[in-house]
Amino acid sequence: MSGHIDARLKELGIVLPKMVAPVANYAPWVKTGPLLFISGQITLNWAGTLEYVGTVGKELTVEDARKAARLAAINTLAVLHCALDGDLDRVTRVVKITGFVNAGPGFAEHPEVVDGASDLFVQVFGDAGRHARAAVGASSLPRGVAVEIEAIFEVR
Repeated sequence: MSGHIDARLKELGIVLPKMVAPVANYAPWVKTGPLLFISGQITLNWAGTLEYVGTVGKELTVEDARKAARLAAINTLAVLHCALDGDLDRVTRVVKITGFVNAGPGFAEHPEVVDGASDLFVQVFGDAGRHARAAVGASSLPRGVAVEIEAIFEVR
C-alpha cells in the first residue's frame, strides 16, 4: 500500500526493516480502542545485527546515542507498519514515546538523546508527530544497547 506517509518515508530516504519477532514473552503491539501500544524497540539494523551497543557517555557519545534513538524509532515504525497492515496513513497522532537511555551515573543529557526519536516522528508525521514524552536513564538495557524506544499511537 502506498500512501502519504509511505511517500514521506521515501522522501526522507527511510526504508523500513522487516519487523523482528519478540525474543521473550510479550506482544510486539497491542491495540485497544483507537490506541496502539508498540513494545520497546532497540537498535537492530536492517541486517538484523545490533548497532550502538554500550553506555552513553562512556563508549558512546550523545550524537551516537541520538542516532541510536533514531534507529530504534525506525524499528518502531516497522512494527507500526505491520500492526496497521502496511497503512501508516491510519496514524492520526503520535501520543507518547518513552526513551530509555543506557547511561552511567552523572549522565544528564537524556532529553537530547531521545530527540533522535522525537525528531524522526515529527519528520514523518508532521504536527501529528508531536507527542508527550519521557526520557529515562537506565543502568543497562536489553542486549547492552544504548537506547530503547516504546510508543503509543492513535490510529483509525
